[in-house]
Amino acid sequence: MNKNTGQSSVFSLFKGVPLSRILVALFLLQILLAVGLTAYLSIRNGQKAVNEVASELRHEVANRVEQNLQTYLATGRQVLRSNQNVINMGLLKIENLATWESYLIEQLKIFPDALAITASNEQEYLAVEKFNDRQFLLRKADKSTGYDLYTYIIDSQGERTQLPEVIKNYDARSRPDYQTAVTAKKFSFSQIFTPRTEPTLLISASLPIYNSQGELLGVNSTLTHLSQIGDLLQNIKVGKSGQIFIIERSGLLVASSTAEEPFPFQNGKPIRLAASQSGDSLTQATAKYLKTKFSNFDQIQSLQQLDFSLDGKRQFLEVRPFEGEPNVNWLIIVAVPEAHFMGQINRNIQTTIILCLGALGLATILGIVTARWITQPILYFSTVTKDLTDFTNSDDSVVKVQGIKELEMLGGSLNEMAQQLRKTFTALITKNEDLELQVKQRTQELQQEIQERINCERKLGQYNQVLTELANHKAVFEGNLETAFKVITEKAANALEVERVSVWLFNSDADGGLRQRTKLQCISLYERSNQRHSAGLERNLVDYLIYFKALVVSRTIAVSDTRTDPRVQELWDMLEPNNIVSLLDTSLWVGGQMVGTLLFEQVDIPQKWELSEQNFISSIAEIVALTLEVCDRKRAESALHESKEAAEVANRAKSTFLGNINHDLRTPLNSILEITEALKEQVYGSVSEEQRQSLNMLESSGKNLLKLINQILDFTDTESSKIELQLAATSIQGLCDSSLSFVKHLAFQKNIRLRAQIPEELEPIQVDEPRIRQVFINLLTNAIKFTREGGEVWIEVQPSSTNEYIFFSVVDTGIGMLSDDLFKLFQPFVQVETASNSRSPGTGLGLVMVQKIVELHGGTVHAESQLGKGSRFTVKLPWKKAG
Repeated sequence: MNKNTGQSSVFSLFKGVPLSRILVALFLLQILLAVGLTAYLSIRNGQKAVNEVASELRHEVANRVEQNLQTYLATGRQVLRSNQNVINMGLLKIENLATWESYLIEQLKIFPDALAITASNEQEYLAVEKFNDRQFLLRKADKSTGYDLYTYIIDSQGERTQLPEVIKNYDARSRPDYQTAVTAKKFSFSQIFTPRTEPTLLISASLPIYNSQGELLGVNSTLTHLSQIGDLLQNIKVGKSGQIFIIERSGLLVASSTAEEPFPFQNGKPIRLAASQSGDSLTQATAKYLKTKFSNFDQIQSLQQLDFSLDGKRQFLEVRPFEGEPNVNWLIIVAVPEAHFMGQINRNIQTTIILCLGALGLATILGIVTARWITQPILYFSTVTKDLTDFTNSDDSVVKVQGIKELEMLGGSLNEMAQQLRKTFTALITKNEDLELQVKQRTQELQQEIQERINCERKLGQYNQVLTELANHKAVFEGNLETAFKVITEKAANALEVERVSVWLFNSDADGGLRQRTKLQCISLYERSNQRHSAGLERNLVDYLIYFKALVVSRTIAVSDTRTDPRVQELWDMLEPNNIVSLLDTSLWVGGQMVGTLLFEQVDIPQKWELSEQNFISSIAEIVALTLEVCDRKRAESALHESKEAAEVANRAKSTFLGNINHDLRTPLNSILEITEALKEQVYGSVSEEQRQSLNMLESSGKNLLKLINQILDFTDTESSKIELQLAATSIQGLCDSSLSFVKHLAFQKNIRLRAQIPEELEPIQVDEPRIRQVFINLLTNAIKFTREGGEVWIEVQPSSTNEYIFFSVVDTGIGMLSDDLFKLFQPFVQVETASNSRSPGTGLGLVMVQKIVELHGGTVHAESQLGKGSRFTVKLPWKKAG
């Protein structure tokens, strides 16, 4: 028995190494992994425990600090709420502070955490402050003190002793607590401040007092020492060396659990201390770390649990925003050194390492002993199994191994496997012979399928070639139906190898236009056997209703046996004489309507139509439909050409007529104007004033009529394209100035201001100067005509960003028009009428002439207008720079 054992690249490294050494190495590797993993998990779990304990400790400490702060700051709210209730009951009035003195003293006795309570209105101020356990300080400024601030000491019997300190013209409204209450308009805390009288930090809680009309009557406030918060923090223990401190968002220190005061002295006065400048190293390092991490303290909007290193030692932090009261936005910071938790854990780690090393030594000795015990029977097992490698020739070869139960079982299993392999080997030989026979049969089937596919691809190539030739045929894209249909039917019949191919169309009206759809007419029929083309057959639609219904619904009918298919039974009288046994018919569609059919018919031998053949005749039908569309389009183009020629003849006749009218009207009109001028000059005798007025009216009417005739003739010239532009380099500044000069007298009559906005040093433009000047004069005349007296009309010139075009805008402050009327402006003989504008004299050709002249220059005209606010007409011209 031959057996080849595949070895992976990993085990190939141990080739030639004794098994005993491999077993010892593997045992040692397992122990190393187990010991290393145990040590790693021990250290990791210890560190995790430290993190969890530190997290719980700092979180619990922060909770206690937050609760104490809320309780401490709530004192001010309770005092002011109590005072508000007394005022609401009418027992005290903020307008009369003289009655508040004894009440405020009692309030200080009830609330020991409050340092002072004040009340003030627009003119008076009263404050009661704890001086010691038995005495109080009274500060007041009212009418009795001349509104100066006096300070008194009140003993336990209520006796007053005035102190020498007096502040002239004292205004309580300048105090931080008063301004905080007025600004917030509700209960609020002030910013932390240092008083002038003692080195400490204070914060006030203030409440504005309003009457029923919402008018401010005064402010009631309490003052609180922040040093008491430091006492609270010192009473909370954070391990052996942990710290707590509170800072404002600005970084200034509020209170700390250390003995450090949050205000150093400078020039004998207390100033606020920033936490980053603290004398305590942990407080200073913590503040600097947070400022570096968050840029500024305003970025800390939620609870943060962090850690950082100080002098190589890890420090745990919890930063918690405190916003429990209005205008109080502080940060509570708890810092706990990691060293506080690591002593016992380090000792446990040392013990773990010693035990791991002992386990490693013991495992090495046991591995050597075990390897020798296992390898000796395996060496024997490998020797006796060599006889089983040729099991085809040695049926009695067996393996006998004693000493290890597992190896004995392995030997028995190997013997059974050898017997089973002999049986399997015999069965495989038989099976292999059967497979060879099956492979041979399948190979023949695949060759047949390949041949069929080759034939199919050959047919598809032939179909594509036929379709390409038909699509590029001259008769198809020229719409020559007779020639195109002959070519299509002949090539389709040869490609499909069918006997008959024919094109049938619905009958047309007398002019060959609208399809009547009462019968089908055969336009072209090709018979392949005798290569003959014919036409003229007809089929009445009413005689073949079932057939045509199936054709409309399915678009294509594939019939392998015409004798059994019910869809073509109506055609049997036509199919049987020609021995048509199979047919493939498809409908022809043009413009969304069915216009006919395309028939493929096979005789004698029935044929099963494949999908590729059905797709081919669908493509042929599309080419037939394309030919019909081209034919219809040719007819339409011919009719359009005839209409265009008729329009040109009519246009020439109109131009001739207007030319004759020009001569016939201008000659007598000029004579009338000359006679009128002579009469005005009294050539034929003196005239009265009434006669002079009549002559003026006659002359004005004649000139208007002459102007209308000239406009009509100019319009005719543009319509007939008789105008030839004389382009020349023209100064833009000069063109605009001359146009404004021409209409200056019209503007003067209505007191209208004329002006121009033209950039300096513009290069000349290539235009027909007289005609473009006429464009600007027409636009300026219209602008002046529809602008009220005292208005304004101006020209704006602005080049495009690429200097390819330049824009000329004529703007006015006139009556304007509706946006719906803008489309009428450039229509011949049309004038726009509005509620504020009756129809003005003229032909309505001025703007049409403007548009025609500008378009001859390759430009455009655009109009914008707003009723009652004026109009803007913009001419866009190509800016061809002169050489």
